[in-house]
Amino acid sequence: MKKETTFNEIVRKVRKDTFGKGPERIHTTFVDNMAITKMWGNFTPTEKFIALTSEGKEMVHRARTQMVQGLYDQHVPDGMEELCGSKLQHLFTDIKVEDDFAISVFVFEKNIEQG
Repeated sequence: MKKETTFNEIVRKVRKDTFGKGPERIHTTFVDNMAITKMWGNFTPTEKFIALTSEGKEMVHRARTQMVQGLYDQHVPDGMEELCGSKLQHLFTDIKVEDDFAISVFVFEKNIEQG
């Protein structure tokens, strides 16, 4: 299995286990010491309903960004560092609520592009 496919499955599982739904479509690109993951179709029906108001939109955004970053701060998902052959140092993540599109940039200690 390709490294990107395995990485996508790890990311999808974390989000599915946390929010009850993983992204419908996910694509990862490895560049230098980063894995850049784009995700479409992230929200549950409940999140979509909550996001109909501006307060709800902000709440969904905060949950989907801060919660995910907090999870990775507490525990790097099983298999991620082994797959990449490097230690995860930082995760930057954001989501555009209107488009149900998220992006995460995983920054590793050393170059992970090869392999």
